[in-house]
Amino acid sequence: QVQLVESGGGSVQAGGSLRLSCAAFGYTYSMNSMAWFRQAPGKEREGVAAIYMGGGSTFYADSVKGRFTISQDTIKNTVYLQMNSLKPEDTAMYYCAADFGDIWSPLDRDDYNYWGQGTQVTVSS
Repeated sequence: QVQLVESGGGSVQAGGSLRLSCAAFGYTYSMNSMAWFRQAPGKEREGVAAIYMGGGSTFYADSVKGRFTISQDTIKNTVYLQMNSLKPEDTAMYYCAADFGDIWSPLDRDDYNYWGQGTQVTVSS
């Protein structure tokens, strides 16, 4: 069993920055990748950024490229999402996810096995 604990959400004005953290606990030995997803009210959950734990390869949704950066601390089993130049359309509940499968689809929510409880990000104009 794996538990994911997110932190770092909050409210900021447009143009501001936030950093989200996600710590993984439990049987993380065979964890292959971690990712951040977000879900705004009335919308489907969408992939934002993902990182392959072994080599550090990263993937981003087009909507956040150049503004968001995903990174990892393999010793702490923690993934971070640095969000800069935030826009009101970034407002959503952000979820951390972990993948233990053999085939990786970085931003496909069906590929992930464990999810965190979510942390709210609100960006005002």
